[in-house]
Amino acid sequence: MAIKTLIKPSEYHDSVSLMVVAQELSRLPGVKDVAVVMGTEANKGLLREAGLLTTEAEAASANDLVIAVSAEAPALDQALGEAQKLLQKKQVQEEAGQFRPKTLRAAVKQNPAANVAVISVAGRYAAEEAWEALRHGLHVLLFSDNVSLEDEIALKKYARQRGLLLMGPGAGTAILNGVALGFANVIPAGPVGIVSAAGTGLQEVSTLLAKAGVGVTQGIGTGGRDLKEEVGGAMMLAGLQALQSDPETQVIVLVSKPPAPAVAYGVLEQAAQSKKPTVLCLLGENFEDRPTMPAHIHPARTLEEAAMKAAGLAQRGEAMLATAETALSGEALAGLRAGLQPQQRYLRGLFSGGTLCYEAQVLWKDLLPEPVFSNAPLSAQQQLPDSNRSQGHSAVDLGEEEFTVGRLHPMIDNDLRIRRLLQEANDPQTAVIMLDVVLGYGAHPDPASELGPAIRKAQALAHAQGRKLLMVGSITGTEDDPQRLSRQAQALQEAGMVLCASNAAAARLAARLVAPV
Repeated sequence: MAIKTLIKPSEYHDSVSLMVVAQELSRLPGVKDVAVVMGTEANKGLLREAGLLTTEAEAASANDLVIAVSAEAPALDQALGEAQKLLQKKQVQEEAGQFRPKTLRAAVKQNPAANVAVISVAGRYAAEEAWEALRHGLHVLLFSDNVSLEDEIALKKYARQRGLLLMGPGAGTAILNGVALGFANVIPAGPVGIVSAAGTGLQEVSTLLAKAGVGVTQGIGTGGRDLKEEVGGAMMLAGLQALQSDPETQVIVLVSKPPAPAVAYGVLEQAAQSKKPTVLCLLGENFEDRPTMPAHIHPARTLEEAAMKAAGLAQRGEAMLATAETALSGEALAGLRAGLQPQQRYLRGLFSGGTLCYEAQVLWKDLLPEPVFSNAPLSAQQQLPDSNRSQGHSAVDLGEEEFTVGRLHPMIDNDLRIRRLLQEANDPQTAVIMLDVVLGYGAHPDPASELGPAIRKAQALAHAQGRKLLMVGSITGTEDDPQRLSRQAQALQEAGMVLCASNAAAARLAARLVAPV
């Protein structure tokens, strides 16, 4: 096999196009591996791990398109030529398609009844488009990341002064008046309103509610930095006030990583202004250190606990916690561990959802005697030196900006996670790999069709080296999602995954499998 690289200087294509081209090239005869990515440092690291990094690719800038092919010598030039044809064909199709407004102003003129703008452009242009939307009186879901903190503060201040929502930047999920925006699931209408500074946090809570037979009024995303001291929880407070005033919302759920102390106080103070039952989930927060809260405010340490408490409150029952954990006896656990070698000591979490990665770490902190390293750690002491390589127990958020610049989010494109899955399977110290699978609008149309074969390949790879490899996971989704929850679950279980009812349950099981007996 030989490797050849084509660099297209200052050439940009959307991530969906790059994924399609890579998939088409990988099907060509004689082609072993393909990467079609922007030349960011993170992508170079991925090329290096895959054995595709050439001198030309190393010299590429973040604005250059890199096409790397590993193939039998006769197929190399054919594959690179086909890549250029596919990219050119895609561009021609877009130019020949039906008319679409090229500016937000033109879109507003064409659709004067619209009241929400969804903005997903490169970060350096996103703030300007958000200003344009707000000045036209539109609420904004700012899906884009890489927006400066200064821009976020100014945009949110302007929005609040005019009674508008500026959700984001980096707000991946919202459910507004029953309409799912960004990554969101098919959730029934019901009495619970959610405000979340975490997209997959909103998805996990809303889908667990749906599984419990409880629906949602609104799901408002704020963006992950909203509860920083500089931003002041502007959209968390605006969303909370809106739900407190909404007659349809009977129970409120607030979701965030632990905020700045002053911001947490402001949120608690606002929550106390209404007697509506409010579940406060500040992931991993030790509420015992906080002053006594009003009786209608119910603290929750995990997304799972928040959903179960809200379900109990909405159904007029006690706010009870249902663990939703796969019931495995000591004998069953021993059966799963049988075949693990003495050197297989570690679990490796490969997450597409950042909040799910964080929730797992919150649980592992208490369940495992050794630290868990991550590219998005609970504390700086557990920062992975190299995000492309695990050490000890590791939880990798593959949706972090370092991995998504110039490539699709792992909820859409499984390629990066599959590569990392096989890399972890090759490590003789890996005992358990945990995966989250997120369904819904915007996500991959059939993730199990790609993850299932990858799980089989990873387990076969470990087996060939005389080891057993355990796969544990959960699915964030509903039966009404386009991918259908039951179909995805069946395919993943048949591939060899031990499937749990929630991300928290999967994290607990993974920890039990590697904890000292």
